[in-house]
Amino acid sequence: MASKDRLRHEDPNNRIKHNALINQIKYDASSDEWFVWKYPREDIRLGAQLVVNQAQEALFVKGGQALDVFGPGTHTLSTGNLPLLHRIIKLPFGGDTPFTAEIWFVNKHAKRDLGWGTQSPIPLIDPVYNFPVNVRAFGRWGVRVDDCRSLITQLVGTLGDLSSEKIDSYFMGEIVQRLSDILSKYFVEQHISIFHANAKLNELSQSTSDAIRSEFKRFGLEIVNFNVQRISMPEEDMNKFQEVLGKKMEIDQLSSSDVGTGYTTTRTFEVLDKAAGTEGGTAGALIAGGLGLGVGLGAGVPVGKQAGQVMGITPSQQSPAPNPEDDTLARMQKLKKLLDNGLISQQEFNEKKKQILDSM
Repeated sequence: MASKDRLRHEDPNNRIKHNALINQIKYDASSDEWFVWKYPREDIRLGAQLVVNQAQEALFVKGGQALDVFGPGTHTLSTGNLPLLHRIIKLPFGGDTPFTAEIWFVNKHAKRDLGWGTQSPIPLIDPVYNFPVNVRAFGRWGVRVDDCRSLITQLVGTLGDLSSEKIDSYFMGEIVQRLSDILSKYFVEQHISIFHANAKLNELSQSTSDAIRSEFKRFGLEIVNFNVQRISMPEEDMNKFQEVLGKKMEIDQLSSSDVGTGYTTTRTFEVLDKAAGTEGGTAGALIAGGLGLGVGLGAGVPVGKQAGQVMGITPSQQSPAPNPEDDTLARMQKLKKLLDNGLISQQEFNEKKKQILDSM
């Protein structure tokens, strides 16, 4: 986050200009990091000079109401240029009549290089792998004061002590909440894995910026830039996911390698079961006659093949056995996909690749 000097009551020493003869109210900022500074005295006099520097505004506040605003320049305070304040406290015309009011100096410079990040991981469900994951997000953002009245009444009045920690805590909570909602909806609607998030940073940045803009505007602040620079997963969670995905890959490999034989055998027994209950059926006669599969169909001959011949199924009609080369290619493609998604390291890829090639 940005420096804690952004928004605070500063030590007024050497920044308050107050002469016994000519009152001068001014704030010379020591840096461009602050947002708001309150003039420490409230005993103001008509005829005093109010000096507002470039990119500043000075706001008079009375009884919690944001009243007259002064832009850059030197202003001699009078009833003529304090119409809202004059209406409330009925300032007399002329002279150096004293009155009480708060004066807030507001910095209008845009601050573009502020950091943001999630303090704790955001829990999500990966829509592709249907697996719970925790992600962290980091980036930069920029903001400027657009409406000093809203800022003072809505934000400064709420926080009271003007600590930058409270400002950061509030807005970071808002950003993280909106980002969590956007991440969940975006990846589900697009059916994209969380592991592809860093390829979608521009879209996520724009969506999040649009979502939080109205909330900042409510406090008189304008978002000038917002970027999601990185989305990552804690190392512990990544290792757990890799382990689970590795087991799933092994199961998929076993299933794909046996699927041809398994299907043929299953269909054969389904046909035999039906034939056994049919009077006069060839297979039914064999089974009813007490010929066991091993004897009646021929010793040493595969059951699926013999059963197919008995039922009049020629080899060309039966499901072809899987091609070992096709199975090897499928396994290599799955392994490469894991490497491209960052789920396994190059070393793990090389080791697994060697195992697959050795099994040919």
